[in-house]
Amino acid sequence: MQFRQQALSKLQSPEELDLPVRLARPQGLLALVVTIAVMAAASVWAVTGSVSSTLRVPGILTHAQGSYVLQSPVTGQVTGVLAKEGQRLTAGAPVLRVRTAQGDRLVRTIDAGRVTTLSAGTGAVVTTGADVATVEKTRSAGDPLLAMVYVPANSAGTVPVGADVDLTVQSAPAQQYGVLRGRVQAVGRGAQTSRQVAGFLGDKELARQFTESGPAVAVLVKLTASSSTKSGYLWSSAGGPPYRLDSMTPASGAVHLAGQRPIDWLLP
Repeated sequence: MQFRQQALSKLQSPEELDLPVRLARPQGLLALVVTIAVMAAASVWAVTGSVSSTLRVPGILTHAQGSYVLQSPVTGQVTGVLAKEGQRLTAGAPVLRVRTAQGDRLVRTIDAGRVTTLSAGTGAVVTTGADVATVEKTRSAGDPLLAMVYVPANSAGTVPVGADVDLTVQSAPAQQYGVLRGRVQAVGRGAQTSRQVAGFLGDKELARQFTESGPAVAVLVKLTASSSTKSGYLWSSAGGPPYRLDSMTPASGAVHLAGQRPIDWLLP
């Protein structure tokens, strides 16, 4: 009943036209102006700005020709190891001497290259087809190194040729020497299985590591050369490590992907 009387009284009373209009407080106006300015800046940035991202992938330092696993063509006992790890051999060079029922036989290289691992020593018994060595195919000691990184198949499409790559090399701690610089030179056309990766690297264990999440696409990274460093390549630090790098050295790569406009995330 009380509310009804107040309403009737309000209708009967003249309008209070002589009272000043109450506008928004200065603090409210300031907050409104700031909000509008922020929204306008965000809209401009969403259209004209760019956000870059980094893809981290495993890889290895190697040469473009890859490696191969040398297998014994005979069954017998190794009586002599005729090569050393790290040694460069010509095509057809002897690696092992094996005593067989028909006499001594030599296990020879297929292509010229550098012996990276020897799996059989003197006294070991090998069978036909057994892995006895891994040879990295190189033309000369001056062949430049490159990095091969393996990108998951569902992310390979985001990697452009020419993208910058920072490589953390296992033999050169990043805290001390920084990262190795490079650029994407080529992106593989299709994903590779563990067996295909092993066929190029000559290392089944590394191949399993690079494809543990499924088939991966091989991305070739050209290292940036530098005449002012001992390694012969450009580093984020002034000089990098005071020694040369070896092939078949594990590394991890940070691929800098192309920038994307924030508004693209909202568009279908």
